[in-house]
Amino acid sequence: MSGEAVVRVAGEQPYDVVIGRHLLGHLPALLGEGVRRVLVVHPAALATSAETVREDLLAAGYEVYLAQVPDAEEQKTAQVAAFCWGVLGQADFTRSDAVVGLGGGATTDLAGFVAATWLRGVRVVQVPTTVLGMVDAAVGGKTGINTAEGKNLVGAFHPPAGVLCDLAAVESMAPFDFIAGLAEIVKCGFIDDPRILELVEENTELLRDPVAAAASPVLAELVERAVRTKARVVGEDLREAGLREILNYGHTFGHAVEHVERYQWRHGAAVSVGMVFVAELARLAGRLDDDVVARHRSVLTSLGLPVSYRGDRWEQLLTAMRRDKKTRGDLLRFVVLDDLARPSRLEGPDPTLLAAAYAEISAL
Repeated sequence: MSGEAVVRVAGEQPYDVVIGRHLLGHLPALLGEGVRRVLVVHPAALATSAETVREDLLAAGYEVYLAQVPDAEEQKTAQVAAFCWGVLGQADFTRSDAVVGLGGGATTDLAGFVAATWLRGVRVVQVPTTVLGMVDAAVGGKTGINTAEGKNLVGAFHPPAGVLCDLAAVESMAPFDFIAGLAEIVKCGFIDDPRILELVEENTELLRDPVAAAASPVLAELVERAVRTKARVVGEDLREAGLREILNYGHTFGHAVEHVERYQWRHGAAVSVGMVFVAELARLAGRLDDDVVARHRSVLTSLGLPVSYRGDRWEQLLTAMRRDKKTRGDLLRFVVLDDLARPSRLEGPDPTLLAAAYAEISAL
């Protein structure tokens, strides 16, 4: 797979996801006609990249403002969103202006939320700089911030005007941050596109090195395949009424781990354990064969991702899962597999089944 790939995300407001290297030249086209002012939201670590974006957009005739925000989940607060709204207000941003989110998944979540709420919605173009951001947060239109009670409990559905997945950006990622992002790609392999799993199994050494992976056609194909999976799903179900739930594979338990660990675990690492948990749950419920469960462990372990969690946190994890957005009333719901690429739901499983699945992934 060479050159650039463009994935069209259907829906009420269709948009393009461009995947390739050195893509900033595409930004004005994605911003579209009529935009005069642009706010670039970015973490401190990307100040140099943000300045490059600013210079490019100034040269293209835009008025450009920068909003530097804290790193990672620390930026997803009401206070940081209010800071961004303040910048927009002071610069007289109108409904025909735009926001650019430059950074990882937390930044695209925040920038999307700020865009969704300013004047009840202005355009946002997402420029994810991490694997997780490219295949998960930036595509699909889910935006949000965290509260003391949990992650992403405040948010809005607000599809972007476009997404630029510039693979050159991942070269500078810390190896484990890079690998954690691969968990979301592996997830797409299990729920929809088994070729992803084969590509990972054939290229594990390459994929453990961000610099080598970033320059390889393998990562480009993996990102494109994962984006195509997500595009197919969100194109049919923007607001998570049904089909889109399959993208939450591994996330109910994964989010609980993140909550119990006070967000010191990387999202992809938590989802990795979460996928093994629901695979074991499906096996114990008589829905999934042993070999598919074993493949979860082998693929994730080969990348260096965790497949077990401490065994003394069950009550806290259960409480956190009950608070999860995917719970309906008091009924716990899990996305499970009946086979490779055959996702379905398991509602209100027997508590003894849940505890048994936890025992299978416990590392005491």
